[in-house]
Amino acid sequence: MSLDAEADREAAAGLYKATRTNVTQNQGKFRIHFNFPGRNHPDHEDHGYGPLSTVVESFMDPDTLIGMHPHRNEDIISWVPAGVMRHDDGDDNVLVTDSDHLMVMNAGREFWHEERTNPEDPPLRMLQIFVRPHTLNMEPNIQHEPIPDPVENEWRHLFGPEGTDAPLFVRNEVDLYDARIGEGATVEIPTAGGRDTYFYVFEGELDAGGETFTEAESGLYTGDGSLSAAATEESIVVAFTINPDAEVTRQGTIGR
Repeated sequence: MSLDAEADREAAAGLYKATRTNVTQNQGKFRIHFNFPGRNHPDHEDHGYGPLSTVVESFMDPDTLIGMHPHRNEDIISWVPAGVMRHDDGDDNVLVTDSDHLMVMNAGREFWHEERTNPEDPPLRMLQIFVRPHTLNMEPNIQHEPIPDPVENEWRHLFGPEGTDAPLFVRNEVDLYDARIGEGATVEIPTAGGRDTYFYVFEGELDAGGETFTEAESGLYTGDGSLSAAATEESIVVAFTINPDAEVTRQGTIGR
């Protein structure tokens, strides 16, 4: 067996693939697909994986309003690789999240907001990420910050626990990275000691651990070594390093 084949075999032993989710809701101009990272693993009883509860692929047509509504006891991250998502909230914030900005709502005991697109806005496809906090009923908070420009084939660190060097924080032990990977390039999927990694192909196609991952497919990696991924076409990928044993609460409005 070649060294490359041996490396693929070892990686595949700790790599669990999920195809595009069939858990969806169609609200006409607003459509959502729920990805549950815990479902990647056949022996995992929880739909979430530690602090990472749900990764929602969201579609909003132009001129769409999702009216004012509350969230409780969850952190909600809006990741918008193209287009715009407009946000108003009960604290009089009027914010635009786009490819240059990331938004984190630390809902805590309660936070109200609405989302919309204007008639002149392009169709929107984004991820809304739900993180379980470590403690119930904390002080609500909102973060809306510029993020570094992407560099092809390099991972950006976008959020992490409080006190890390990421531009935004969540209230538990999970970090988010994203990357734009050029066709033919190979990168290492982010890993960390004591962590497992969940990754999601937003666009494109990757080969990793002997598996092929296409748009809206995901992998959960629980192995001890590194995991290489080769892009067979231009790709946009997000990856989460997760402490699966972190203390979590499960009383979020959506991300239970």
